[in-house]
Amino acid sequence: MSGIIALAIFITAFFFIATEKVDKVKVVLVAAGLMAVLGLIPGAEVFFSEHEGIDWNVIFLLLGMMIIVGVIKRTGAFDYLAIWAAKRSRGRPYRLMVMLMAITAIASPFLDNVTTIMLVAPVTVVVCRRLDIPAQPYLIAEILASNIGGAATLIGDPPNIIIGSRAGFSFNDFLINMAPIVVVVFVVFVLLTRVMFRKSFRYNPDNVAEVMALQERRAITDPALLVRCMIVMAGVVIAFGLHSVFHIEPSIIALVGAGVMVLVSREDVSDVISEVEWPTLVFFFGLFAMVSGLTHTGVIETIGTWTIDVVGDNYFAAATGLLFGSAVLGAFFDNIPYVATMAPIVEGLVEGAPAGEGEALWWAFALGADFGGNGTAVAASANVVAIGIAARTGNHISFWQFTRYGLIVTFLTTVMAWVYVALRYFL
Repeated sequence: MSGIIALAIFITAFFFIATEKVDKVKVVLVAAGLMAVLGLIPGAEVFFSEHEGIDWNVIFLLLGMMIIVGVIKRTGAFDYLAIWAAKRSRGRPYRLMVMLMAITAIASPFLDNVTTIMLVAPVTVVVCRRLDIPAQPYLIAEILASNIGGAATLIGDPPNIIIGSRAGFSFNDFLINMAPIVVVVFVVFVLLTRVMFRKSFRYNPDNVAEVMALQERRAITDPALLVRCMIVMAGVVIAFGLHSVFHIEPSIIALVGAGVMVLVSREDVSDVISEVEWPTLVFFFGLFAMVSGLTHTGVIETIGTWTIDVVGDNYFAAATGLLFGSAVLGAFFDNIPYVATMAPIVEGLVEGAPAGEGEALWWAFALGADFGGNGTAVAASANVVAIGIAARTGNHISFWQFTRYGLIVTFLTTVMAWVYVALRYFL
């Protein structure tokens, strides 16, 4: 009975988030509070439990990177990059979109997709403002590209870190098994955007001429601060790449980097803190608490166990169920807590499978969860962060504006991933 109540609260909250009848932050806080009052979340454990609680690693990673981005923003670096991108694309909308998507997709496997979005989105907003074109299509395309590109490596997408830890996979294991299909999917996605966003491509010769006349170097307002920021940022990026070697959580790296960045910038702390997207962090807090209710009452585990029972010892069917099931469920429940909950179930299934087919189940699980992150506006951390940045800069992206593109991309990429898994591991 408790599971039914938790699911009803979640579905109701999701309805209000999707329809935007009420501010989404208010919705998740009320829903999480209601679950707490009814005893549907694990009490105080919601603040401490690794598998049934709030994922503080994600929240503090976001906080640290928001502070870092806020300091870098003050140097004029984003304006510099925006002018550079606009001039290199010569203001051609589709060429600009491809350039921004490529930067996002290449950076996401090494920075993680949330960090990449936080660095690329401000540049996108500035360049679109310079060219007087709508920023929403470009931001949506970047979000989709980040979730695709981030699937390629162990550190590119938070669900991969959870799966790698549970399955014992290394950085190279992910690169060998995930990168090939990610490259193919991204190429197809780039071609698809030409069709999906064709009505949004607008070329304004006058604005382009003005931008081409600009000198990007003049956009840098504080060269000395920029040098110090780039040194700190380089250290953060290197630490992200080595976190699996030294076993330091990305959230700790981001917070230490943020502290050093504030220290070397000599900026007023209150000014830097004002750059933090607090509504986005609070939304994550409430969303994790809501999903905690579904986890604690056994809703997600029941769905996962039922799926596995249906496929039995047919491991290709199991891989198919994990791939498509993870894409669907991960799109609605946020793929981080979903993967944390399902990972032990997948591990149990893998134990009874032949070595090659058992490993294939993990890769099917990872591909479904990663690509399912494009399904809806709340399916992945990068989605929520980018939409928050868009709203703050006056470029509102509605739940359905994102989701109608996300569902198309999720369906296409999941089908391609299924063909890849079938050909590589089973045929």
